[in-house]
Amino acid sequence: MDLPHSVHMVGWAHSQFGKFDAVDVEALLARVVADALADAQLEAAQIDALVVGTFNGGFVQQDFPSSLAINAQPALRFKPAVRVENACATGSAAIYQGMQAIRAGAADLVLVVGYERMNGLSTREVREVLLKCAYVREETSDTGFAGVFGGVAGQYFERWGDAGEALAMIAAKNHRNGVGNPYAHMRRDLGFDFCNTVGDKNPVVAGPLRRTDCSPVSDGAAAIVLCSGRRLAKSGFRRAVGFRAAQQVNDYLPVSRRDVLMLEGAREAWSRAFSEAGCSLADLSLVETHDCFTIAELLEMEAMGLAKPGQAPAAVREGLTERDGLLPMNLSGGLKARGHPIGATGVSQHVMAAMQLVNEAGDMQLAGASLAGVFNMGGVAVANYASILERTA
Repeated sequence: MDLPHSVHMVGWAHSQFGKFDAVDVEALLARVVADALADAQLEAAQIDALVVGTFNGGFVQQDFPSSLAINAQPALRFKPAVRVENACATGSAAIYQGMQAIRAGAADLVLVVGYERMNGLSTREVREVLLKCAYVREETSDTGFAGVFGGVAGQYFERWGDAGEALAMIAAKNHRNGVGNPYAHMRRDLGFDFCNTVGDKNPVVAGPLRRTDCSPVSDGAAAIVLCSGRRLAKSGFRRAVGFRAAQQVNDYLPVSRRDVLMLEGAREAWSRAFSEAGCSLADLSLVETHDCFTIAELLEMEAMGLAKPGQAPAAVREGLTERDGLLPMNLSGGLKARGHPIGATGVSQHVMAAMQLVNEAGDMQLAGASLAGVFNMGGVAVANYASILERTA
């Protein structure tokens, strides 16, 4: 790792994800910022810059959030702060923005926070806000993004055959994993039979997708302190997790301009990440991937190279992504069980992976985890972020 340009996570924090009747966004930010600073054993005055990630899009009245954290941390006053947004990949976009400041030599310590308050709106309003992330000239749906991914799932079934049981297995796995995550929105092992059965409690939502195939509408926040390699070398941080690779690519926004089942943007991001890291898929201990819908996790398995096109259902049935499988996937419960507060998701994924690498994942812990992959995407593989992480201190 090129020490002067390397970037490391030296502190992090994670709120409870869930559906909350009353969430003060400013208080939520203040809490995770304070906890991340404490975890890194730093004072706010030592931070060089702040990056805030939130999609918002009408979820809350307060926009322009870049300085909200300063209200609770006056020592951050006059520090450069910026808000970034990249649909459901907003959290990773915030992290990568912070990394660029460090790699450019403009900062040694960057505080990154991602958050979202989604449950202040009705279900219909949430759908309308999220659908803004589709190509609105062509892609509309009464069921919001569930309709978009329901259409993708329908295409997959038409091309490769019915994968309903495999999707139910993915849902059941992630709910089972989520039981061990104290931050998860849903900590209940639903079981395969429930996830695979359509009924009053698990109705069809869109296309072949059932309610258990869809991530919940969540509130929550997460924060990370990023550190330059030069600062890490001369400071006594108690532990650190470094970016062996960090790659971001964007694809066409309209689904009509690409073969959506191939997730070409995700494939390209993973390919570049493996090249940068000098490793292969076989070297990864685990992956935290973007399962906004179970069909997304299925397609991402193929995009990263775990299965050939059309073969991911067989890989799921073989248990390749289970805790004891070839490549454990979403040990945190993923978006499906951990929850999906849009701006917080990418930050949360990196926190979950970092906890595994420093043996702080509690009941989620995978023994001997040494190299972790993170994939976060916005839209249907429009914005694609692939990170490969390793412990560096």
